[in-house]
Amino acid sequence: MSGLKQELGLAQGVGLLSTSLLGTGVFAVPALAALVAGDNSLWAWPALIVLVFPIAIVFALLGRHFPSAGGVAHFVALAFGPRLARVTGWLFLSVIPVGLPAALHIATGFGQSLFGWHDSQLLLAELGTLAIIWWIGSRGARSSANLQTLVAILIVALIVAIWIYGDITLAAIPFPALPEVDTPQLFAALSVMFWCFVGLEAFAHLASEFKQPERDFPRALMIGLLLAGTVYWACTVLVLHFNAYSADRAAATSLPGIVVQLFGVKALWIACVIGYLACFASLNIYIQSFARLVWSQAQHLPHGYLARLSANQIPRNALNAVIGCCMLSTLGIYLLDINLDALIVYANGIFIMIYLLCMLAGCRLLTGRYRALAAFGGVLCLLLLAMVGWKSLYAIIMLAALWLFLPKRRVD
Repeated sequence: MSGLKQELGLAQGVGLLSTSLLGTGVFAVPALAALVAGDNSLWAWPALIVLVFPIAIVFALLGRHFPSAGGVAHFVALAFGPRLARVTGWLFLSVIPVGLPAALHIATGFGQSLFGWHDSQLLLAELGTLAIIWWIGSRGARSSANLQTLVAILIVALIVAIWIYGDITLAAIPFPALPEVDTPQLFAALSVMFWCFVGLEAFAHLASEFKQPERDFPRALMIGLLLAGTVYWACTVLVLHFNAYSADRAAATSLPGIVVQLFGVKALWIACVIGYLACFASLNIYIQSFARLVWSQAQHLPHGYLARLSANQIPRNALNAVIGCCMLSTLGIYLLDINLDALIVYANGIFIMIYLLCMLAGCRLLTGRYRALAAFGGVLCLLLLAMVGWKSLYAIIMLAALWLFLPKRRVD
């Protein structure tokens, strides 16, 4: 039993990636972009997709030619050796104590909107969410993919229903003429919206579980990217059309507010359930990806606990370890009453650094025009780090600390 079970098809891959990209962002980011750039945000989404495409193509090519549960760490190992690969893997895993508890808190916030949950009730809901993710993950990637494909369908159905009942026509969309686009506003919106396309690195860990990774992995990545971008653009149209954004209004309430306006208060539960499922889907793919990374990193000890697969070829022991870390982090943050908002920004710097390492690996492993694309993607990542500002120092310091203090192996 040497590898993970290959059971994913194209449709399941599209469902996995699109829901991981949508996640919590589909409810919050369109309103944030509208607040920053107004009508100019309608041009920002197409611009962002064009900018992200080179990065996505590099991920697709590397996943196609070198499919592995190690994801970016595997690409870095092939390009630069095992030591930097281990650093990359641990850099990705360092997001667990910060990013996942924050996403759990956002997901269960929809329960607060519906039932008025607070404090210990929210904590129990977060731990219950982790238990469900463990159960789904224990059944294999196919179960996760089927669930997330359903979630993607529900999100698209909700947006289409609002468009239809809101009587929105293409002629009514407030597209500013290109010469009138405010460039500073456009750039400000792009810096907010980029986080919607964090998820490619998690998807890369599932490449080896496709039935035909050489064909279906890159197709799923590109189709999922375009689908998520289209949904975000359509949500931005809705937010602008219904004027569902303001500085004194929580961004995540914009879409539920539109649903209540069109369908009545009784329909609020529909928006909240779909919102929770969108967050759940994003959490699920990250936790499953972390488990596969832990399993792949443990292969130097093939008989170790974390390196074992279950009878149905699932890295269950690694999944148990990741879920356990998430539970401890969630409990610790609850007991210490830590404000997660500031910490998320630091986690975003980690993601950009991982993207940058992937682009550098692409420069070594790819040839011709694809190497040029990887170089362009690397420049884009550097610009994004600059946009994060001094908070990107967290990612740089983490990378340097892991390189200096991570214990060496004989093969490093």
